Amino acid sequence: MNIQDILNQLAYKEPGIMGRENFKQSAVLIPLVEKNNQAHLLFEVRSMNLRRQPGDICFPGGRIDPDDSTPMDCAIRETTEELGIHFNQITDVTPIDYVVADMGRIIYPYVGRISDINTIRPNEAEVGEVFYVPISHLRQTTPESYKVNIEVIPEDNFPFDLIVGGEKYNWQTRHFEELFYRYEDKVIWGLTAKILSHFLYLLED
Repeated sequence: MNIQDILNQLAYKEPGIMGRENFKQSAVLIPLVEKNNQAHLLFEVRSMNLRRQPGDICFPGGRIDPDDSTPMDCAIRETTEELGIHFNQITDVTPIDYVVADMGRIIYPYVGRISDINTIRPNEAEVGEVFYVPISHLRQTTPESYKVNIEVIPEDNFPFDLIVGGEKYNWQTRHFEELFYRYEDKVIWGLTAKILSHFLYLLED
């Protein structure tokens, strides 16, 4: 293979995320609802019967299935399943920036309007309860912020002899920021808080 063959082969390659096929990919909907003539966001409290993150607060969403044509289809499907509503009650669905998160995850967030919240019947197997927060309150709230440090621990048979510095190699200290939003007796944190913070940032942009 010569240089021109290499360049020809790469000429029409669309850049993406390296190793994307190995990432767990999910989609969520940030639901806009009208309540008391004010714009609110809907949040779910995960059922205590769930194996992963019981009791945590989240947006509707979940893992992208092979039957989902797009991440948007996943976000809409998961929302209908979790809230017990019909897909035609979800309108004006718009993508925002996606998240490449720790531990090999990609989350595709969408913003959408849900009509007639009185018809919502949460799936008890997945959703403990739903609650609503005025967007005006969130825009006036500065979340609490804390750093979580990540320690690098090579496995026992790591080939230190192959790297400069060996066992004394100066590994980079890494950390990520955890945000916490408080509303009445609820605490929104984790990836949900990160997505919420970015959504609010876009409203200010």
